[in-house]
Amino acid sequence: MMKMKTAKNSPYPIEVVKGQTYFWCSCGLSENQPFCDGSHHRTELSPLEFVASESKTVYFCGCKQSATAPLCDGTHTTL
Repeated sequence: MMKMKTAKNSPYPIEVVKGQTYFWCSCGLSENQPFCDGSHHRTELSPLEFVASESKTVYFCGCKQSATAPLCDGTHTTL
């Protein structure tokens, strides 16, 4: 099985809508970053569900190594 790969070394700023559900790609293989497109089926990983508590810009992790996934915690700056 494949392991996660870094999609990019910076976060994805995304305008989310309150109450909407988003599925963050945890494997790094999706062509629809930062969201899942089903590519994880080649790995042991699964997407993470994120439900927006308010409408605002959030920063989804691009390096796939954040301790606060699916949101960026700055880990990409140490890679």
